[in-house]
Amino acid sequence: MQTEEKILRFSNVLTWLLLCFMIQSCTMAAKPIHTVKSVDLERFMGDWYVIANIPTFIEKGAHNAVESYHLAEDGTIETTFTFNKDASDGPLKVYTPRGFLQDKSSNAVWGMQFIWPFKAEYRIIYLDENYTQTVIGRTKRDYVWIMARTPKIPDTDYARILDFLESEGYDIQKIKKVPQSG
Repeated sequence: MQTEEKILRFSNVLTWLLLCFMIQSCTMAAKPIHTVKSVDLERFMGDWYVIANIPTFIEKGAHNAVESYHLAEDGTIETTFTFNKDASDGPLKVYTPRGFLQDKSSNAVWGMQFIWPFKAEYRIIYLDENYTQTVIGRTKRDYVWIMARTPKIPDTDYARILDFLESEGYDIQKIKKVPQSG
């Protein structure tokens, strides 16, 4: 009987430790990722070429990727994401998620909804003063999108953005250039 009690106590302690570990794991937050101070939504709207990214599963093999934004009357952002699959002349893929402003004081934090009711984190973490280059990131640092108003950016700008992303905690080895033929 004493052995059974010891096993039961050990089991209870082990269960308690496991539960504590699981709670701690769930409450540990990633280092905050900074956003730009302010985004003029009207200037931000329009076409953005995806220069490079840590691709989501739907973006693997994307060529000529373009994200287009339009401010809807209800304050949401109508989004059209297009790319050619696996080649510059591959099949055209089109996705139409909707953006929802989550920080209206800066307009830099959105929820991007591909499937209702789920909204993915979407943070504008870099935006040049001319609204020609931007970086969209996430607190988890699992995905990132380097975008520009043109299909190519100077190598010096690309290197500077990679340095910025590394300083924000991204593994820049995971970032892949997106082929743009136009």
